[in-house]
Amino acid sequence: MIRRKQVATGVTVTFALEDTVAGPVSVVGDFNGWTPGAHVLRRRSNGTRSVAVTLPAGQPARFRYLAEGGHWFDDPQADAHEEQGSLLLL
Repeated sequence: MIRRKQVATGVTVTFALEDTVAGPVSVVGDFNGWTPGAHVLRRRSNGTRSVAVTLPAGQPARFRYLAEGGHWFDDPQADAHEEQGSLLLL
């Protein structure tokens, strides 16, 4: 699930996944220099993992998820999917 909230500094995007993947999962994208581990999804008591990132409004954001063992995957709820990964239009 991807939730967006307008804030004074841009758009806070909450990336959330069902907690079905073993090991750590991070959201990696052009907003964090594609750096694994910069935004790790934390386990929540409701059976999900999530992390919130504030991004500039009006700019697209490309991202993918990275799980343990180098497993990359896209978010089916993204606005679009490209060769470089999922795309959010903010």
